[in-house]
Amino acid sequence: MVPLHECSPAEALRRQLQGPWLNPLLKQWVGRGELDYEKYVRTPELLALQTPPDERVTPDELLFQVVHQAQELWLKVLAHESVEAVAELDRNALWEASARLERMLRVVRGMTVELGVLETLTPDTYQVIRRNLGNGSGQESPGYNAVRMTADGLEGALERLLRRRGVELASVYLGPAAADLKRLCEQLVDYDEAFQNWLYAHFQLVRRTIGVDATVKALDGLPTRVLSGRMTKPLFPALWQVRVEMTADWRREGGYAPGAPRGDAGAGAP
Repeated sequence: MVPLHECSPAEALRRQLQGPWLNPLLKQWVGRGELDYEKYVRTPELLALQTPPDERVTPDELLFQVVHQAQELWLKVLAHESVEAVAELDRNALWEASARLERMLRVVRGMTVELGVLETLTPDTYQVIRRNLGNGSGQESPGYNAVRMTADGLEGALERLLRRRGVELASVYLGPAAADLKRLCEQLVDYDEAFQNWLYAHFQLVRRTIGVDATVKALDGLPTRVLSGRMTKPLFPALWQVRVEMTADWRREGGYAPGAPRGDAGAGAP
């Protein structure tokens, strides 16, 4: 091995990254796995999960691998939070469930931003990485499948809550006495919409790297154009269908003609 003082600055820095490092404030060595932070976060195991530098097919492979590993961790969090939300809904802890749904929404939004980092990979670089992925597909993701499954659990919890209240989903939006239920339903829609936006971000990533076409197949053998159907498949179909039903029952009567006097405030309200 070339002595450190004879290496290029980049190679010298790369070697130094292998650690450990002396923290001047703590006056302790970091990177040996001996400190409490390292033990709790399990950094030795965590940072050993990526392909070593001398085995990477391109320097950008680290980015590709880390983003996907991080996405799996966040999907694990989402599935866990969904289970907790089911328990809260079933015991009528609606404030707690509402707060948890807000957390889940923020997680998915963060995942979408994180996924956008992969758009900095140019198609030629990804084609190199792609040769080493076997038949890997997002459909094989444990986290993605877990989130889909726990979404069914959330939908079931909402149905049980509505039955306990003795109301139909449509009456949540049309009735006067279900404001808390309406808020929960809208938060579920927020989460669902954010999840679909995350899938759309993945669709755009695929489009930028390998293209979307009937002739372009993903590694699992399916044409990439099927992704357009997946990204619009909702987690909670009933919450979207109720909007269709409301619009089907909508009538023009009761409003004001454009430019007409409005009269008493609220007279034209639905």
